[in-house]
Amino acid sequence: MPGGNIHKETLDYTTEDFVALVSTNLGSAFHLSQLAHPLLKASGAGRIVFMSSISSVVSINAQYTIYSAAKGAMNQLTRNLACEWAKDNIRVNAVAPWSIRTPLTEHLLDDEIIRKEVVNRTPMKRFGEPGEVSSVVAFLCFPAPGFLTGQVICIDGGMSVNSFSMG
Repeated sequence: MPGGNIHKETLDYTTEDFVALVSTNLGSAFHLSQLAHPLLKASGAGRIVFMSSISSVVSINAQYTIYSAAKGAMNQLTRNLACEWAKDNIRVNAVAPWSIRTPLTEHLLDDEIIRKEVVNRTPMKRFGEPGEVSSVVAFLCFPAPGFLTGQVICIDGGMSVNSFSMG
């Protein structure tokens, strides 16, 4: 399951596909958070940063139905845990990247049609770089954004706010 998705049309998903995708993309984050809570609480300044996806915010592909739903649920998990665990001094946020240049996306860069579509839908007209995601994750773990919790930060070159672009 590359990148945590199984590419199928919605009607072609099986129950096993659904369980696998939700478990991989939501269940793992939920259960790890439960396990980490005592340690994060004991630290006096815990931070959780979930890896969501831009597909949790906007529809990007017909073959992302379950993946997108699981990541959307992760965004809600972010908000709920942020409220519930604030009393324990644990901040919970998520980042939602769009197309980032990684080994899992190299095949997209090789496909001229996909590469052009990504660039056309992205106001910054390029793929993102891994450091542009990791720097936001690191920032969220620092003390500086001490009043920031329950947020989903889109790292997408403006894609999620781009309604229609002529150029």
